[in-house]
Amino acid sequence: MCGQSTYMTRQAQLPMPFRILGRTLPRGEVVGLHAHEEAQVIFAASGTLQVYTASGRWFVPPQLALWMPAGIPHRVDMLSDTELRMIYWYPSVLEKWAPERPLDYIFASTVTPLLRELILSAFKVDTQPERSELTVRLILHELIETPDVPVFLPMPTSVVGRRVADLALGDPQMHLRISDLARRAATSIRTISRMFPTETGLTFKAWRQRARIALAIDRLSAGRGISQVAADVGFGSSAAFSFAFRQVTNMTPTAFLHNVPSRLVR
Repeated sequence: MCGQSTYMTRQAQLPMPFRILGRTLPRGEVVGLHAHEEAQVIFAASGTLQVYTASGRWFVPPQLALWMPAGIPHRVDMLSDTELRMIYWYPSVLEKWAPERPLDYIFASTVTPLLRELILSAFKVDTQPERSELTVRLILHELIETPDVPVFLPMPTSVVGRRVADLALGDPQMHLRISDLARRAATSIRTISRMFPTETGLTFKAWRQRARIALAIDRLSAGRGISQVAADVGFGSSAAFSFAFRQVTNMTPTAFLHNVPSRLVR
């Protein structure tokens, strides 16, 4: 994993029951498929990243942190210049420190002001060990699952479903109708309409819309203007794009941009 390290892993300095890693990575950098023995929080202090798992992909802007249980293979792509912050908890410690709630599945957590400050505080190099331990314990309790996160795009599990999804993802401007996609994927409209709710929990229409908005989040985070992004993902006007964006994310593109660090918006 290349890129500029901004902090040493604290585990190398002190015998802690957890470890932290902070890196500054450029847009386009990829951390290949891997898994950890520890559970972890993945957070971008600035920038946006994308995490791939077997079940789908997560777009993680600075407003969200991603909880990744131990042992789950995943890949991390930097969608913009990213200040990456990760905290790892060893399984034995997690059992003792975790709140009374399951932490054995992936979920996105809204980064509240308190959670953000706790994560950033964990990376201060002059923090005493006792304070560091209290900080990372509090982080576990501050993680609050964000329901129906629009930045998660579930992927179909079947070969045909993946083929349709790949074709749709390659056509963000919606040039291909569902009949075109069915023909190219050697399947039928009826099969697609039945398959997507079963394999992703979303109708194909809803899945495709979420895919377009997820791509829009990537491009907004990279600094593109709203009108340009609207065109990039196939909307005829900024107003139509804003309406669709709000339906999926419960916020307008303008509101989203207000939550992106200013140095990312060019």
